[in-house]
Amino acid sequence: MAGSDENNPGVIGPGNIQEGLRGRVGKFPVATGTNRRALSNINRNIIGGPPYPCAVNKRGLSEKYAAQLANKQQQQLEPEEIKKPVRPVPISCEPEDCNIIDVEDYKTSDDFSAPMFVQHTEAMLEEIDRMDEVEMEDVEVEPVLDIDGCDKRDPLAVVEYIDDLYNFYKKAERSGCVPSNYMAQQFDINDRMRGILIDWLIEVHYKFELMEETLYLTVNLIDRFLAVHPVVRKKLQLVGVTAMLLACKYEEVSVPVVEDLILISDKAYSRKEVLDMEKNMVNALQFNLSVPTPYVFMRRFLKASQCDRKQLELLAFFIIELCLVEYSMLKFPPSLLAAAAIYTAQCTLSGTKQWSKTNEWYTGYSEQQLTECSRLMVNFHRIAGTGKLTGVHRKYCTSKFGYAAKNEPADFLLDPPF
Repeated sequence: MAGSDENNPGVIGPGNIQEGLRGRVGKFPVATGTNRRALSNINRNIIGGPPYPCAVNKRGLSEKYAAQLANKQQQQLEPEEIKKPVRPVPISCEPEDCNIIDVEDYKTSDDFSAPMFVQHTEAMLEEIDRMDEVEMEDVEVEPVLDIDGCDKRDPLAVVEYIDDLYNFYKKAERSGCVPSNYMAQQFDINDRMRGILIDWLIEVHYKFELMEETLYLTVNLIDRFLAVHPVVRKKLQLVGVTAMLLACKYEEVSVPVVEDLILISDKAYSRKEVLDMEKNMVNALQFNLSVPTPYVFMRRFLKASQCDRKQLELLAFFIIELCLVEYSMLKFPPSLLAAAAIYTAQCTLSGTKQWSKTNEWYTGYSEQQLTECSRLMVNFHRIAGTGKLTGVHRKYCTSKFGYAAKNEPADFLLDPPF
C-alpha cells in the first residue's frame, strides 16, 4: 500500500485512511480508491452563509451557459424597460436546467412589479394628498383686523398700550362685581324694588342729559353699596340719587346740584340726608369709584365690530340698558355683558348669527360663550314694552336714539325659537 504523498498533502491513500485522519486535521474521510480535491480548490461560495436568506449559493455556471441565460433574459425585457446591462446570473444548479435568480437581480429587475394591494394603497394615499391640497386651497382663514391702525397718529387713542389697558380692565372687573344673590342679605328690600329704582334713574339720567358713563357707574355704586350695607325701603331712593351724585362728580364736567336731585325725588329727602348718605356710601365703598363698567368695554368692542352704523351702536346700548334693570344679569361680568349686547344687536340687524374672528379676538369671547347671555337679552327685548318697567323702552323709541327699541328681536337665537 502506498503512503500519503508528501508533495500532495491533500490526497490520502486508501491503505492509511485512519493514519491520515490522525495525522491531518481538517481533512474529510473519503471512499477507498477515490481522489478528491483539497478544500482550498472547492468553490468558496460554500464557506460562509449566503448574503440573503432567500438566495442559494451554488457553483458558478459555465461561461457558455451563463451567456445563453443572460441573452434569454434580455430578450424577455422590452427595450424601454432595460435601464442597464443584465449581469450574468452567478448561480447554477448541479442539474444545469435549474435556474435560481440572484438576489440583487431580483431587487433591481423591472419584471417584478409591486403587489396589487400595494399599488391600490399608494394610489389611494396620493388621492387623499391631492384632496387635502385642494381643500387647503379652497378654505380661507378669516383674518383678524387691526382696529387701531388708523389711530396710530392720534395721541388720545393711546395705541401703544391700549391692549394692556383692556387686559388690566378684564382682570380688574371682578373687583367691581357683586354676588349675584346679594339681595338675600337685605331684610326690607328685594330685587323688584331694585329694578324700579334703576328704571326711574334711567329716566332721570335722560332728563338731565348726563354722560353715558354716569349711568353705568351709578348702577354699579348702588349694587356695591347694597351688597355690604342693609337699607330700608324708605331710604332706597335716597341711595339711588346719592349714587348718581357721586357718579356725576366722578364723570361729569358740570355736576347737578343737590337741590336738583332733591327736587327730582319729589322733596322726599333733605340736603343733610343726601350729604350724610354720601359719606356713608364712600366709606362703605372705601372711596373706590374706579371700576370697569360695561360701558368701558362697549366702546372698545363696538370698534372691534368694524361697523360704522349708528343703528348698531344704539341697539346695543338699548339691549345692555335693559340688562341694567334686571337683577338676574348680575351673574355676568361687565365685559361679557358688553360682548353679548353687541353680538345680539348684530344678529338682530342682520337676521343671522354674526360674530367675526376680529370680534372674538378683541372681546376674548367666542360665540358659544355668549349664547346664554344673548338668549336672556332677546327675551328682555321681547317684553321691553310691556309691564311697569318701560323706561328704557320709551327712551329708545325716540328719534334721538334712532327708534332702536322698535327693531324686531332676534327670536331665532332662542332655543326653541318663538
